[in-house]
Amino acid sequence: MNRIGVVGAGLMGSEIALVFALSGRDVLLTDRSEADLERGVQAVERVLARGLQRGTYTAEDCARVRQGLRPVADLAAFADRDLVIEAVFEEESVKAEVFKRLDVVCPAGCVLASNTSTLSITGLGGYLARERRARFLGMHFFSPVSRMKLVELIAGIDTDARVVDAVVALCEAADKTPIRVKDVVGFAVNRMLHALMIEAVRLVEEGVVTAAEADLACRLGLGHPIGPFALSDAVTNRLCLQAQEILHGAYGERFRPRPLLRQMVQAGYDGKRAGRGWYPYGESK
Repeated sequence: MNRIGVVGAGLMGSEIALVFALSGRDVLLTDRSEADLERGVQAVERVLARGLQRGTYTAEDCARVRQGLRPVADLAAFADRDLVIEAVFEEESVKAEVFKRLDVVCPAGCVLASNTSTLSITGLGGYLARERRARFLGMHFFSPVSRMKLVELIAGIDTDARVVDAVVALCEAADKTPIRVKDVVGFAVNRMLHALMIEAVRLVEEGVVTAAEADLACRLGLGHPIGPFALSDAVTNRLCLQAQEILHGAYGERFRPRPLLRQMVQAGYDGKRAGRGWYPYGESK
């Protein structure tokens, strides 16, 4: 799999494109508008600049990414891809439209993958022609993709095991660590994470600790590199609420989002990018 396409140039998609270009693949990146696509390209450049400054990337690494990663405005350019990864908004109807279009554009041998963090892969496969479903799987990356090693690989009911094996090898070549996870709502990591997040918000609601104290407890008492509230602010509180609503629908009361999180999202306190979340960050960006 040398020719890769990524649909969605947001926080996740732009960095997914970056890591595969860094591993020497020919990568196309697209989004719904030229402005969104340009923001994605700029995000890649910021990651490269920081990596070069910190010594994470070399000048040769940066040159390889710039040579191997090309923004394209039209999905028609994906007609020669070996693998296409969808990384759009975490809403089934949005993803469904992307897969319906890819089903028409991509060659028969192309592997299609979704970066969904919660939705059933077998269910998403229903938007593809039956003959293509053997070459469809989930590839759940973690943010920031340029630094986080883990990738959850999820096979649907129809996914060919040889396709999963090939994607395992691809991930390892891109310096990622894949694990194989059963196709259940939320997969493995998000079920563990949001159980923790929901209980952490409950502790704040009950006045047991502050958000900052809960984060400190997780870092110093559990060895976590980041606490649940700082993480929620980083990935956006809106996305966390959305994930918990999906989990609640699948598993019931244990994943019911806490009222305080709903209030934060309703007030627009979405995290770092909004300028305020569980912590203040200054002006909205």
